[in-house]
Amino acid sequence: MLLFLVGADPAMASSVEGVRLWQAPDSLRLVFDLSDGVDHEVFELDDPDRVVVDLEGAELEEALEASTEDTWVEEIRSGRHGDGRLRVVLDMERSVSSKTFLLEPNEEYGHRLVVDLTSESAKEEEQDSLMEVVREAEENQQGENRDLIIAIDAGHGGEDPGARGPSGTHEKDVVMQIARRLEKRVEAAEGMTPLMIRDGDYFVALRDRLRKAREAKADLFVSIHADAFENSRAHGSSVYALSQNGATSEAAKRLAKSENEADLIGGVRLDDKDETLASVLMDLSQTGAIEASLNVGQEVLENMGGVNELHKSDVEQAAFMVLKSPDIPSILVETAFLSNPSEEQRLRSSAHQKKLAASMMSGIRSYFRDNAPPGTVWAEKDFGTAEHVVSNGETLSSIAQDYRVSPGRLRSANGLDDDMLRAGTTLDIPGGS
Repeated sequence: MLLFLVGADPAMASSVEGVRLWQAPDSLRLVFDLSDGVDHEVFELDDPDRVVVDLEGAELEEALEASTEDTWVEEIRSGRHGDGRLRVVLDMERSVSSKTFLLEPNEEYGHRLVVDLTSESAKEEEQDSLMEVVREAEENQQGENRDLIIAIDAGHGGEDPGARGPSGTHEKDVVMQIARRLEKRVEAAEGMTPLMIRDGDYFVALRDRLRKAREAKADLFVSIHADAFENSRAHGSSVYALSQNGATSEAAKRLAKSENEADLIGGVRLDDKDETLASVLMDLSQTGAIEASLNVGQEVLENMGGVNELHKSDVEQAAFMVLKSPDIPSILVETAFLSNPSEEQRLRSSAHQKKLAASMMSGIRSYFRDNAPPGTVWAEKDFGTAEHVVSNGETLSSIAQDYRVSPGRLRSANGLDDDMLRAGTTLDIPGGS
């Protein structure tokens, strides 16, 4: 528990109105909500490891609290320095380096001071976890051929809640739940390995999402979101790919602008020239990935039409920053409109989340049946060639019996959690046992 106990000086101009901690695998973010900008200094001390934050001319109107549980912070102390500065000291469980920046008010927050703490050992651990996904994909049971790596990106997170529904549902929460359900299906599917880009409630910058997918050599990048619009009657699912030649509609252009502002809300320093140059260079090598993205996006969209109304029947395009990978087919899935009260309630339903994840998985499978990269399990000659479209009254057991495979193998090959089948679903039939 974090507790500030500092007497307020009425002559001071800026007040600390709140504080939040967000722990990611390779970094920790400390955010001060302020009434105005503030001069500040941050430095580290060792033996023991500490981080000191000095705030010039800042006051506290009341005690502030924030949880330090499951973070690198052991304790946070504060007091008034001799020269009048408000000093906050973080007792750390590990050595870290810090960088800090101020953010101007936006639609979500007022003035903020962001303190980002990183650890070299944690960065190495995060890199090891990415490489573990690669190793797992290479060391599948087939021996000679690797698994497909499916990068699953739950949009927003941490400081960036995304859209809010009429009942207060946060986009970052429901898309994480759907992402985990998709992860489970990918993990259960023969010849596939999942990679979760965000595995908890923390902020990941858009370019870092791309970087993680590329470092893990992903074969597909799926970013999951829940749209919002000023008209609460707007409804339906949509799928988007990158465009280099302008948006395909005003709605797509609006959505791309909104999603690209996630970095502003989540908190990213925007004066990094190297990042800007890298973005320009990536734009020059995008054509092949865009074509593949449109193909996989259409497969996913058509399958989602079986569980939710579609907002648009074709994949739309716009300049989404998170889709700008030059070598990975990348799609952004808007599962539904969180701003629509009915769709908000469905998005909160575990049953509907499972259906959405299953429909995305069906689309992914359909795409890779015809477009598997050489050297993968899915590129084997006979893998996934037999298909069966479920008819009314058919059961998993009866279909398994017809094709002389076990129900367990049929369930595993299609990433099914149970034996429930919906008429019209396309099943992959594994080779007989």
